[in-house]
Amino acid sequence: MRFLKSLYIHNHFFRYIAILAGGFVFSYWLEWLYPICWILTFVLLALFFTDLNLLYGTKKAIIANREVPHKLSNSDYNTLEVQFSTKYPFKTEIELIDELPEQFQKRDFLHKTAAHKGISHSFQYAVRPVERGEYIFGNLNVYASSPLKIAKRRFTFEKDRMAPVYPSIIQMQQYDFLAISNRLTEIGLKKIRRIGHTQEFEQIKEYVPGDDFRTINWKASAKKSQLMVNQYQDEKSQPIFSLIDTGRVMKMPFNGLKLVDYAINSTLAFSNVALKRNDKTGMLTFSKKVENFVPVNQKITHLNTILETLYNINTDFSESDYGHLYAHLKRKVTHRSLLLLYTNFEHIIALKRQLPYLLAIAKQHLLVVIFFENTELEQLVTINAEDLQTIYHKTIAEKFLLEKQLMQKELNNYGIQTILTKPEHLTINAINKYLEIKARGLL
Repeated sequence: MRFLKSLYIHNHFFRYIAILAGGFVFSYWLEWLYPICWILTFVLLALFFTDLNLLYGTKKAIIANREVPHKLSNSDYNTLEVQFSTKYPFKTEIELIDELPEQFQKRDFLHKTAAHKGISHSFQYAVRPVERGEYIFGNLNVYASSPLKIAKRRFTFEKDRMAPVYPSIIQMQQYDFLAISNRLTEIGLKKIRRIGHTQEFEQIKEYVPGDDFRTINWKASAKKSQLMVNQYQDEKSQPIFSLIDTGRVMKMPFNGLKLVDYAINSTLAFSNVALKRNDKTGMLTFSKKVENFVPVNQKITHLNTILETLYNINTDFSESDYGHLYAHLKRKVTHRSLLLLYTNFEHIIALKRQLPYLLAIAKQHLLVVIFFENTELEQLVTINAEDLQTIYHKTIAEKFLLEKQLMQKELNNYGIQTILTKPEHLTINAINKYLEIKARGLL
């Protein structure tokens, strides 16, 4: 039974059969062709059994494995590697088919190559998941055929291997590396002009040309008989929360990724940067009620707690209850904190319905409301309107885009910080706002 399951017929065999069938047809008029066709038929059968002997005469003739990262990164291209080698004493034609998880909806994976005995071969390919969760890889199928190309033998490896897809770890590592190397401006992070001093005193040092003369410490200068200045540093250990709305407004897709996943990826990258800058980070998710709450912590290992929590977040079609959010923050977050609220408002009426709760939260904390531009509407606005229906659609699109700007202005008028961003620029803009707030000492 295993023999039959592993045996496949090469395409060349069917071509030989077609040629023989044609020969038998023409032998109806050319009698001398009839015996030749029978001879070729027996030759083909002999070659078939010879090919079987070549393919099945070697034990464990093919060895292959698939290298998959322990954690795949959502919305990024993840590199997978396949390695294989052969023990066949002849040049082997290899067809490799990897059964990718159903979430990718890819059924045409095929890699063809030739392999020689004793030489290890490998190749890489990339996959881009757009949903978090468990991804099950099926069989790694290797079809081997000899130079006769009449039959093929199938080898199967790596059956039903699971790989979890986490929030964008690759994006987090990218910002982490650039933050350490002070090259954040390469990816759009702004240099913020510092206004005044932060409240945290670091040390008294000797004055050098270029120091701000307003920081001169006259008492220390008198004692040392030389100019001394106070040196300040960014205030550390400040509490920062990422609040993620998981209601129906965050299920809207852009470029195959839901808005909530953009928020999740941004939260992970932002939390990593904040922890590296010695602040305390936490997170919260809510819809009808508060579903996940991670208190602030300054330890770098705390990032793994945030990662595991983000991995298990799900959205639903319910209306988000900002009253529950306010009550929970009032009860659980007692110190003034920076709150980054990832949500979305499509109509100004929806914003005004939640505005009293946002104002109540902003009285106790520094609130930053983050919502999204509708990039598809922007494309509709830029097209040339040549008929009445297109003019109507373009006018409605312009109305919705204007409402987004009005919502941002409305929040700013009440003293609430805002970020109106394209989904793909969310992480950059969130980190920029964080650096601006730190530089201006607003928290």
